[in-house]
Amino acid sequence: MRYRQNITCQHYLFLIALVMILAACNNSSSQTQTEIVEEPEQMNDAVMRNLSSMLEQADDDDDKLDDTVHLHSLASILQFYKAGNYRGVWSSNEQLLPVADSLLRFVNNCKRYGLFPQDYHDRQLQQIYQRFIADTLASGPRKDAILWTRMDLMLTDAFITMAKHLHKGRLHTDSIYKNFDSTLGHEYYHTFLNETLKQGVVTSVLSKLEPKHKAYHELKKALPSFLDSADFSKQFTFLNYPYKDSVAFVKTLIKRFREEQLIDTSVKRIDSAVLAQVIRKVQKQRNLTVDGKFGNQLVSSLNSTDAEKFYRIAINLDRYKLMPDTMPKRYIWVNLPAFFLQVIDNDTVALESRVVVGKSKTRTPLLTSAISDMVTYPQWTIPNSIIIKEILPALKRNPGYLARKGYNLFTWHGEPVDPYSVNWAKYSKGIPYKIVQGSGDANALGVMKFNFPNKYSVYLHDTNQRYLFKNENRSLSHGCVRVQQWEQLVWYIHGLDSVASVNANTRYLPSDSIRNWLTRKEKHVIPVKTKLPVYFRYFTAAGKNGKLVFYNDIYNEDRQAREAYFSSK
Repeated sequence: MRYRQNITCQHYLFLIALVMILAACNNSSSQTQTEIVEEPEQMNDAVMRNLSSMLEQADDDDDKLDDTVHLHSLASILQFYKAGNYRGVWSSNEQLLPVADSLLRFVNNCKRYGLFPQDYHDRQLQQIYQRFIADTLASGPRKDAILWTRMDLMLTDAFITMAKHLHKGRLHTDSIYKNFDSTLGHEYYHTFLNETLKQGVVTSVLSKLEPKHKAYHELKKALPSFLDSADFSKQFTFLNYPYKDSVAFVKTLIKRFREEQLIDTSVKRIDSAVLAQVIRKVQKQRNLTVDGKFGNQLVSSLNSTDAEKFYRIAINLDRYKLMPDTMPKRYIWVNLPAFFLQVIDNDTVALESRVVVGKSKTRTPLLTSAISDMVTYPQWTIPNSIIIKEILPALKRNPGYLARKGYNLFTWHGEPVDPYSVNWAKYSKGIPYKIVQGSGDANALGVMKFNFPNKYSVYLHDTNQRYLFKNENRSLSHGCVRVQQWEQLVWYIHGLDSVASVNANTRYLPSDSIRNWLTRKEKHVIPVKTKLPVYFRYFTAAGKNGKLVFYNDIYNEDRQAREAYFSSK
């Protein structure tokens, strides 16, 4: 009985092994297939025949050419080859065309464009290429139509995928950005591919797809020197901060320290005291504030490896690809992480100012708008979000909070209300009143406000806390943007309106009127005729004089993009 059981068991194991072998053979069949062509003149026809069958197979197999190759732009290359009667385009009669060599070099050096070679089949293409080179007698791989077909497909897929990445990037588009997908079809990229094949060059054609923005090219220009000295061999665990689980974060932090040998290997048990000691040592080595505590400063420093810097560069290059193809003649540009505002006039910086932007909990939104009016000595009607988070809890403790802050309470019809007459305890998600800070030097908006239409109730303005402009970290506001050089901005906008009025032979506001209103501390609304566009954007990397400059990722936008789009790199 035991003998029969053993036989049955052996038979069962044999069947399992047989099934696994057959499955493995089936899965790798596309990789091991060969089709040897006797004469070079026969290769083009063989490639044409195989292109049709391989594309059909990939279409049926979730865009996979085989177990190791996923075609990223299958729909596009299907249409391209169909339009060309499935003719191979990168080789002819067992000879790789010069344009193919050019594309292979581009793929190999694509990091200089903020791209990742692995996205364009670099390893698989190089393997086939080296096999062709090694076959000096043209008696082995060079005779294999399957290899030539696979290379043709991967080169076409690489070109079209790179063209898309160079033109529209890899990041998600939202309402403030252009939606490329609705306007660009397969034919758009086929035009550039056909131009490349006709001219026999790659770089000059693909460069046409890149953004024209000056800042994009300045950042790209700084890339080569960084890449020449970068060390991508060191792969360290990325620290997500802020964290959701403190225990899990500490474990990851200790792991990160051990990876870089920042903890002595003899230390087996890491308690809070030992961890604090290690943190202080690391903080001292990196010229950070030495307090023995882990925070954003320490995490940012640990995450600032060459590999992570490249991710940030790639992300920021892609952000420019989401911008309009052409910018207005004049506009206001606010880069939130850099804490600066620029007025761009005919591609030159006409005005530059430090700014204070929203805290991480009350972040300044990304937006596109245009200045509609300016207000001298404005009143501040406090947004409901601030009332709920800050003012209402204070009112529940002491209704005298409003008077102490210089705030006034009104009905929505403008009638004054005594804060002591209100039962604040019954409100939690808002109040049926408005809270207003009157005009004056103590007003949070300062002496000038710049309005522009937006759904977030944010604006540019002066401030009564001008000392904050000296801070290195200026992520400090409730969401609006405080402008240090507000007065220069006033006269720039007023100057545009004056010129426009003179040209149109219409009346315009004299500059003396604005000066008098400011002197007398009077509130006045100044309509702006020349609508100056406003762009609030988020760029954490820039090129200046050929050098890379990084800004703090104040809203963790880089980290989120890294996790969403580059986690597999």
